[in-house]
Amino acid sequence: MSGIDRPVGKDTHFRLVADSTYDWETWVSPSGEPLWVNPAVERITGYSVETCLAMPDYPLPMVVSDDRERVRELWREILNMRSGNDVEFRVRHRDGHTVWVAISWQPMHHGNEHLGFRTSIRDVTRKQMLREELRMHAEHLEELVEKRSERLRKLERKQTQMEKLAALGQLAASVAHEINNPLAGIRTALTLIRSEQSPESPHHSLFDLIDKEIDRMSRIVQQMYQAYRRQATDPREFDLVNTIAETLHFLDTVAKTRQVEIENLCEGQAAVVELPEGEVKQVIYNLVRNAIQASAVGHTVRVELGACGSDYRVDVIDNGIGISERDLPSIFEPFYSTSGNDDRGGLGLGLSISQALLESMGGRIEVSSSPGRGSRFSAILPRKIAQD
Repeated sequence: MSGIDRPVGKDTHFRLVADSTYDWETWVSPSGEPLWVNPAVERITGYSVETCLAMPDYPLPMVVSDDRERVRELWREILNMRSGNDVEFRVRHRDGHTVWVAISWQPMHHGNEHLGFRTSIRDVTRKQMLREELRMHAEHLEELVEKRSERLRKLERKQTQMEKLAALGQLAASVAHEINNPLAGIRTALTLIRSEQSPESPHHSLFDLIDKEIDRMSRIVQQMYQAYRRQATDPREFDLVNTIAETLHFLDTVAKTRQVEIENLCEGQAAVVELPEGEVKQVIYNLVRNAIQASAVGHTVRVELGACGSDYRVDVIDNGIGISERDLPSIFEPFYSTSGNDDRGGLGLGLSISQALLESMGGRIEVSSSPGRGSRFSAILPRKIAQD
C-alpha cells in the first residue's frame, strides 16, 4: 500500500480540518492560555501561529487600544464558561491597517472534564464597510428628504400666498368698481355745493379737507385696482439699466414731495435680461417707493446693480426708520404696513406683490434692516425665466 493510500488517523484528520478552517480558530485552556491557533490567524492579523502562542495576554496586543477593555471583559466571560456569538471589535494588522472581526466562543468538555474554550474569529471588515456605506447613504437620503420636504413646505407657503393674492384680487376689483362710482358722484356734488358757497363762508375750508380725503380714497382704490388687475406681459429682451432709470424717473415727483434724493448708481454698465419688463418695473417701483416713504427729509435712497451668481441683484438702500426684528417676518404679508398713520403710505401691498412677481420669474427678495439705521431690499432677478 502506497503512502497516499494509507488511512489518516482521526486525530490527524480533525487537526487537518481545524487547521484548514477559513476563520481564525483558537483553543484556550481553562486558565485562558492559548493551546492551539490555526494558520488563518496570519491571514487576518499578519502574525504567525508561533508568535500568537508565545504572546503575553493573547490576543490583547493585537486588539486596537480603544477596544481592549471591551475584549478583556469578553475574555472574563469566556473564562466564566459562558458562550457568546458575533461580538465585534477591531484588531491591528501587523502592517498597521485595521481589521474588523467578530468573535464567537463556547466552552469545551470531554465528559465531566473541562478542556477549555474554543473561539472562532472571522473577518467582517467588508461587512463593516458596507454598514458604514449604508449609514452614509441613509444620512444622505435623510438630507435629501429634508431638502425635498423644505422645498414642498415652501411651495405650499407660496401656493397659500398666491391663493390669498388671488382672493384679494377679486376683492380689489369688486371694491374698486363699487367705490369709484360713488366717489365720482360725491365729488360732483361737492363741486356743485362749493360753487354756491362764498369764499368768505366759515365752512369754506372744510371743502378743501373733504376734497383731500376724496383724493386719498381714490388713490387707495387706484392702488388696489392697479395691483390686482395688472396685465401679465410676455418676456422680452431689454437692458435692466435703462429700465431702472425709467422707473426712477417716474418716482421723481414722489421723492421731491418727500424731500428725499434718489441716487442711481446703476448707470455706465449693461445688464441685458429676458423678462416681463412691466413686472420688473413694478417690482423696482414698489421697492424704491417704500424706501422713499421710510426716509426722512434730506435722506438719500441709493439704487445699485450687481451680479448675484448667474443672476442680477438690484439693491434699494435707505437710511430711514428701519424695520424691527418683530415686524421683519410679516412684511411680505398683504396689507401689512410699518408706515403707521402716515397718509402718504400705501396699503401694505407693494412687498407682497413684488415677492409674488419675482417668484413667478424664478427670483426672490432679500432684506436686511436695523431699526433707526435703514434697510436694504434686494431684488434677485434671473437673466431669463427658466423653462419647465
